[in-house]
Amino acid sequence: MNPDHPRRPRNRRMLIGTALSAALLIACTPVGPDFVRPNSPVVKQWMEANSPSASQTSGLTSRSAPVVKWWQSFNDPTLNKLVAEAYAQNLTLQVAGARVLQARAQLGIAFGELYPQSQAVGGALEQRRISDNLGPIADINRIIPLDTEFSTSQVGFDAQWELDVWGAQRRGVQAARSNLALQVANYDDALVTLTGDVAALYMNIRALQESLAVARENIKLQQEANDLTQLRFKNGVTTELDVQESTALLNNTKALVPTLESDLQQAKNALAVLLGTTPSRMTGLLGTSGRIPVARSNVAVGVPAELLRRRPDVRAAELAAATQSAQVGIAMADLYPQFILSGSIGLQASGGRDLFSSNSTTGLASAGVVWNVLNYGRIKNNVRAQDAAYQALIANYQNTVLTAYSEVESAMVAYAQARKQVTFYQRSADAARKAADIAVSQYQDGIADYSRVLNTQTALLRAQVNLIEARQQVSSNLVAIYKGLGGGWQIRQNQEFLPETVLAEMSYRTDWGDLLQQDPTRASVN
Repeated sequence: MNPDHPRRPRNRRMLIGTALSAALLIACTPVGPDFVRPNSPVVKQWMEANSPSASQTSGLTSRSAPVVKWWQSFNDPTLNKLVAEAYAQNLTLQVAGARVLQARAQLGIAFGELYPQSQAVGGALEQRRISDNLGPIADINRIIPLDTEFSTSQVGFDAQWELDVWGAQRRGVQAARSNLALQVANYDDALVTLTGDVAALYMNIRALQESLAVARENIKLQQEANDLTQLRFKNGVTTELDVQESTALLNNTKALVPTLESDLQQAKNALAVLLGTTPSRMTGLLGTSGRIPVARSNVAVGVPAELLRRRPDVRAAELAAATQSAQVGIAMADLYPQFILSGSIGLQASGGRDLFSSNSTTGLASAGVVWNVLNYGRIKNNVRAQDAAYQALIANYQNTVLTAYSEVESAMVAYAQARKQVTFYQRSADAARKAADIAVSQYQDGIADYSRVLNTQTALLRAQVNLIEARQQVSSNLVAIYKGLGGGWQIRQNQEFLPETVLAEMSYRTDWGDLLQQDPTRASVN
């Protein structure tokens, strides 16, 4: 021990005591509420899937869990390909994936707040000269010559640490963790929405293609009837009225084609956006014709208790409330004094030659308290504002749960009723076709007038269109059921949140460490 510094042991003991006191203070329980999942209504069973006639008519069963890759139940290779391409290329999904990575980095920032918040390494070299013309200096210089040039050099390390006595930093870590899980849930919700929208648009495209085929088939049928009326009119068998009525019906049906083609192209354009590609590729992916895919007869919907776990938007609403709960604690910590430790250590000497000698060591340790007592009103109102926001998110969670139940029940009843409609419209279309054939045959034989042909052909077109719409509703409502049940997001498990090409670009642009490739449930702070 250097005899020139007899006070060093006591100073060290003081620093150790200060550090131990700080450790005891940090062990305090963080202020603010600890998050607990809010209460929400509980549904024990689905009404439609558990009605007395459900197994006979609705095709819904709660005896098994819903499938994850539900679109595969339609047994349509094109639909499977579209969903896979949308998952790989959709840009809205990539926005959600980028926010997950952003939340990972923000969690690292929150962890960093637990350690000394500011550090500085620096050095300085100063050289000064006192003017010889100063009166006192000049008088002394006449008697004793003085050295009027001085130089000082120093290098050191400074740090400041706000002790987490009231848990503000720990609440910040909690908020960052919840926010990371929230962004993952938002990504999953975007994926559920994406798969559902792709399937719904695909059903619509196939329905429009079927409608075009039906319209062209009826145009051909009505053209034959129109030719017949003109022939009979030329032969003097009938009047011009039959010709004009036939012509009007034919052109009304022809007018449907441009509208259907426009709707079809617009649907393809919308699907192209979901796939992250250009509309010019759609014809190659979809072809020029196709039929509405039909799923298996029995559809597993599981039990309502699984809904809160499966639906990402319900999880997101819960995690948003959890994040805000931590913000209440952060705001409450401002009501109490902040304890700050500051210290520096370094080397200091006059001139540069002695800077790194053992006697040039210098240091400083200090503790302080900051307490914004004059801002108490502002701080308390900030706590109240954060608490009100927390309460709003609790209500939002409860409303999200109710909305989820309602969406599933609505989709189930719509699916069951649409299945019934298909049966009736199929019978109607079959009967209408027979009636149209009989009417044309009787008109050709002179047994019936043209009004019978007109009515039956009009009814045939209407029945066929209604049948297509009902079949589309069956498939679309089944998509809505699976979407309401929160199915499909599981395909991202063990996958990255962004495409490999995007991750490579980000890694080249910025040092991301291992944050670009890790399990979403853990977070690195390196």
